[in-house]
Amino acid sequence: MNRPVAQTHLSQLAELLCWMDETPERRALAPEARTPEGLWWEVLAGEDEKAWVWLEEGRVQGYGALVPFWDGAALEGPIIRAGNGKALLEHLIKKAYQEGFPTLYAFPEASNRQARALLEQLGFSAEHTTYFYTIGRTDLSYPAPAGYRVERAEPCDPQVYRDLYSRAEDGWSLRLHWSDEELRQHFIGSDVELFMAYAKKTGEPVGLAELELDDTRAEIAYIGVVPEARGRGLGRALLGAAAEWAFSNPQIQSLQVRAHDHEKAAQALYRRLGFKQVSAVVTYALELY
Repeated sequence: MNRPVAQTHLSQLAELLCWMDETPERRALAPEARTPEGLWWEVLAGEDEKAWVWLEEGRVQGYGALVPFWDGAALEGPIIRAGNGKALLEHLIKKAYQEGFPTLYAFPEASNRQARALLEQLGFSAEHTTYFYTIGRTDLSYPAPAGYRVERAEPCDPQVYRDLYSRAEDGWSLRLHWSDEELRQHFIGSDVELFMAYAKKTGEPVGLAELELDDTRAEIAYIGVVPEARGRGLGRALLGAAAEWAFSNPQIQSLQVRAHDHEKAAQALYRRLGFKQVSAVVTYALELY
């Protein structure tokens, strides 16, 4: 049966999430916490998140949640160890519809055939696949091509960032909805760094790389170059600058990058530089209105 997540469920929910972690064939978007205390803050204390568990004989055997995302909601899960996964997913879809979300997104691991089949059975369509690659500490520095410079951008000018973000990659639009203050706050602190490429002659920004730092791992969340400046090595120079900054911190042991399925050149570059693919996530969408 479906029940809203309660504090009494948190220990079993933490155990369910650890079970999911054991193999890629079970993985989907899920809370980061793996302790009852962390889940309390992430799931129960969150004002926007709505989460449910599936109970079989009083034990947590499934989980799903709705979190605001882009123009609709993102689905955490569905994570199903036993019981009626279809009933849980139907419940989540119904709740998303009642909340007025126009679109519901889901992000299962590509090898999670159970979740993917369930999503497709209930009308979700696969939009694209995102591949994640990682590499250990290594020298990835690369000079900017003639006529350009690459440097760390501080502080972030919201309008410059928004304009470059929209020009660099047609598939990116989430950040375009952020206010100036939200963008400024995003770049405050030591866990997010922005690198930008400029044309020396005009000073015009033509590319960016956004680096996120987390304990021992760094991730390039976004990297892009405007169409008229592509094919000159700017993306490679941005990657090198971000990697050099990340690995200047001795605590950072690995760097993760991502590429969508249509970004064949980026995928080939990462493999050529020694990055190893560690995950592939399929984006699904269901139009509710």
